[in-house]
Amino acid sequence: MEFSGKTAFVTGGASGIGLEIGRHLMELGANIMLADRDVEGLAAAKADLGRVETIVCDVADATSVQAAADATIRQFGKVHIVVNNAGVSLAGAAGQMPLKDWRWIVDINLMGVVHGVEIFTPIMQAQGEGGYFINTASMSGHLATPQLGAYTATKFAVVGLSESLRQDLVDHNIGVSVLCPGWVKTDINKTHIGRPSGKMGTQDDDNPGMKMISDAVEQGLPPRHVAEWTIECMKAGRFYIFTHPSMRRWVQKRAALVDADYTACLDDPRFADR
Repeated sequence: MEFSGKTAFVTGGASGIGLEIGRHLMELGANIMLADRDVEGLAAAKADLGRVETIVCDVADATSVQAAADATIRQFGKVHIVVNNAGVSLAGAAGQMPLKDWRWIVDINLMGVVHGVEIFTPIMQAQGEGGYFINTASMSGHLATPQLGAYTATKFAVVGLSESLRQDLVDHNIGVSVLCPGWVKTDINKTHIGRPSGKMGTQDDDNPGMKMISDAVEQGLPPRHVAEWTIECMKAGRFYIFTHPSMRRWVQKRAALVDADYTACLDDPRFADR
């Protein structure tokens, strides 16, 4: 896979994993458009990287994503790689999560990916040169944890969407990978501040659950390592991109539970011929 002269569009590109994926692809010769809501962060990224373009974009708004896509085409002519990376975190117990916060996280974490897929797929298909989608999910797209139901739901959805998308696009020479990182040293643990309902107890810095998450994030992998590994997996044609070997046992535990409960169905005579 050659990156020189190709164009990559990266959401959540002002910081963290998105910024580092953009940086690494730039170093490999690609044209880069970094998209983010963070105006100051984009300016800092531009000053840091130099040879990139930036655009303010709210992935929750399809019109904003379309405008960013149009600007990318005007600037570079084509788009070959789309990294749907923008995301936020949110914690809260079932029955205590305001619906407007649910809509907020779904609009960003899931619909942000949907907008990227629906807007850029026809562009890539029309170009006839193939392409690639990298959709950022999380280990929470495979493992559920208490107090993170809303976040987990969006990340499971991104994994499922990506699995389907991969099958839809294979005949168009458009590849798909879903990035499922564990703890990475980014600002993801601070993004809940922007939720519509304002601050609530389960998000307070002194909340034990949030403190555990914040501590884990602070000690997480450098985003640069995740970016390099993501591009290596992309080159190798890997669909699932995992980062934490220690978390494999939890995925296996979930798979064993699924298998055990499926066995109950297999053993019931009512389903014997199904």
